[in-house]
Amino acid sequence: MPSPHRPARSLRVLLHPANPALAVHLGLQPDIEVVRDLTARPVVALVEDPAAVTELLADDPECRVLVLTGSARPGLLDAVLAAGAAGLVLRDGPVEDLADALRRASRGETVIDPALDRP
Repeated sequence: MPSPHRPARSLRVLLHPANPALAVHLGLQPDIEVVRDLTARPVVALVEDPAAVTELLADDPECRVLVLTGSARPGLLDAVLAAGAAGLVLRDGPVEDLADALRRASRGETVIDPALDRP
């Protein structure tokens, strides 16, 4: 079965930790390619542990890092931005919103889910 056509310059995304179900959903986006590790030079990394932000940026300072969260804990937004993250997004939203957040982060935007933004 032929694979779907991908643009010549697809957006490489790293999921840390690996999340096979999310990888499949993001991989259905025509311009997103989920990669296995930093050697594939991802443009954006999506992490679940805010502590991973500094670790990933130390290994690849040009990679944009978004933190995926289930809720807005007090101080979380400030902490991830101070660590160098490109933003904070909700894990339970539509995959299209997450894909849009990844695209925006790849363009250099700071991405904060409106439900998580400061009042």
